[in-house]
Amino acid sequence: MKKILFPILLLTLGIGTASAQSTWVADKAHTDVLFTVTHMVISEVTGRFTDFDITVEQKNPADFLGATLTAEIKTASVNTDNEGRDKHLRSDDFFNAEKFPVMKFKSTSVEKTGAGSYKITGDLTIRDVTKQVVLDAKYNGQMKDPWGNTKAGFKATTTINRMDYGVKWSKALDAGGYVVADDVTITLLVQLQLKK
Repeated sequence: MKKILFPILLLTLGIGTASAQSTWVADKAHTDVLFTVTHMVISEVTGRFTDFDITVEQKNPADFLGATLTAEIKTASVNTDNEGRDKHLRSDDFFNAEKFPVMKFKSTSVEKTGAGSYKITGDLTIRDVTKQVVLDAKYNGQMKDPWGNTKAGFKATTTINRMDYGVKWSKALDAGGYVVADDVTITLLVQLQLKK
């Protein structure tokens, strides 16, 4: 009887280990939340948000298929290296950081599209407007840092139309076009750390 129970116990433990959920959080010192928008038709301006939280719940130990990603970004932390412009971005012309202090993203599905690539579909909320977006993500692998922490690296990008979220400030140019374009590219350069 013991000979039968022992393999069953091992099998049960093995299944429990394989299905255990892992939680990853952003290593903020090595993570950037960036955006890029065309300015006056001829150039691009890049900015970042410096206050954010990103969490990934990994359900499959083999990869990130079916994982859940959540992110909260403080709109007042916008930084384009220009104090006057940042103040304007925090105003009601753009983010209205006082009334809408947090942008949120929550994934609804994470699909594997190839070796080291994923499609992350989810709901993005800006100014209390929620729209579905799709991020194309590249998985750069994982390793232990010199202090024994397990790290994983991703780059994810998507493009949204800011008008869809009520970020509608615009000014026409005499030569045609607008001071700020409608489309904004969002880039996440994320280093995750496995919670112990």
